Order: sequence, then structure tokens, then C-alpha cells
Amino acid sequence: MTGELLRLTGGVLRSPFKRPSPEADFPRERLVLPGVRVDQDRLAAYERVCGFPTGDSALPVTYPHVLGFPLAMRLMSDGAFPLPLPGLVHTSIEITRHTSLPATGEYELAVHIEGLAPHRRGTEATVVTAMGAGGEVVWESRSTYLARHRTDRRPAEPREERPAPLPVVAQWRLAGDVGRRYGAASGDRNPIHLYPLTARLFGFPRAVAHGMWTVARCVAAHGTSGSAKVWARFLAPVLLPGTVAFGADGAGRYELRGEGGRLHLRGEVS
Repeated sequence: MTGELLRLTGGVLRSPFKRPSPEADFPRERLVLPGVRVDQDRLAAYERVCGFPTGDSALPVTYPHVLGFPLAMRLMSDGAFPLPLPGLVHTSIEITRHTSLPATGEYELAVHIEGLAPHRRGTEATVVTAMGAGGEVVWESRSTYLARHRTDRRPAEPREERPAPLPVVAQWRLAGDVGRRYGAASGDRNPIHLYPLTARLFGFPRAVAHGMWTVARCVAAHGTSGSAKVWARFLAPVLLPGTVAFGADGAGRYELRGEGGRLHLRGEVS
């Protein structure tokens, strides 16, 4: 734990000297962690805060992201990673679960940075996480993280249009401690998610819900089983406390909207 903290602190201290660019070099190593077993108490805490049924024999489809997150942070806090860690924004995730994942199983995790790409607001990095069991990949994901900076480049694709609202299935009142509870269960204790004071240091008026909590909460409400694909794009921060509307249709699409119909998240489960 101390080593990880020192590594992250070093990444933060080096950040002001980094010059992000889509053409920059980045760490090419693939970090591998074998013999991973799930802490059942932390899993239960995760299930409770995200709305999954507790005591299920299988892992929630989003939980392997929690297991692989420390490896991803190790890569992104490395001195060779060209994007500054503070202010890095998780913009999307794609998850593929090839089979049901026993909560008591033993797994191998592998994480690498796939590459950098230009974004209309800066530079985006793609981080790939894979979880294996018995020599086979049983779960994998691709996450994109955006470093905002001045750029004269514009991607070829046009800005995506926002879709019409989906039918509202439920309204959720989010408590101010959701970020702290999710942070304790997931290990992601980014200060923007914890308290209003620490969030204001980074320009937010109140604490912000974790993007991966919003995905997990939506997927828990939607439901998945066996093999599945989950896609989500994070569009606007969810401030805590607050009220959001969960929308979904029969085709697997889902979304989260706030006051005035502001779209925070949209995605799809198949």
C-alpha cells in the first residue's frame, strides 16, 4: 500500500511538467497480476453501494474493473505516461464478459495502454484490461481517459448528436456519501468524489459520483447474466447529493439524466 501511494504521489508531482500530445510516447509494458482472489467483504460492500444483489455466486459484470484499477493507475502514474494524472477524465468504457465469473474463483489480471488519440478537447488514452481463468480470457474492457489541453487538431468524426430521452424507469436520490462509500469498496479515493471541500479544489461545486459507480448502478438496475457486453459514455458529472432519472428501453439502451434533462451517462447492455 505504501509503495502504491508513493508511486501515485510521484505521478501527481511530475504532472505539471508533462506535455500531453497524441504523438507522445507512452509505456508499452503489460502489467500482469496472477493468483487474484476476491475479498468477499469488499465485494459485498461494492454490491450494496451499487445496487447489485449481495451474496450472488457470480461477480457483477463491472467488478473486474475494480480489480484491475490499481494496475491501470500504476501505468498512468508512471513517469513515462505523457498525460497528467490530476484532471484525467474517464470518458468511456466497453466491457465484454465471455462467461459467468465465480466470486470464489482465482484469476489473472493483465493491463496495458493501447495507445493515444487526438480528441477535440485534448488527448485521449485507451487502457485495456483483461481477466483470465484457466488460460482463457473470461472478461475484458477498454477504457478511455481524456487529458484536456489546448489543441489545434480536430478529429475527423463530427460531434455526436444527443439522443432523445429514454422512458424513465426510476428516480434515485443520491446521498452525499455515495462517493466515500464507493471509494471504500473500490479503492478509488480520488478527492473529487469524497467531500465538497476536496472537490472544490478541482473546480467542482460539490463531490462528484464516480463514473464507474453510475455505470454499475445502471447495469444493476438493468440486469445481466452469463455472457454480456456493456458500453457506456460519460457525458457530464453527477453532483452529490442529488437526484437523477434512470431511463431504459427494451433494446438494452440506458441513460442517466439530471435536473433539466441534462444527460450524464448513456450506454447499452447486450
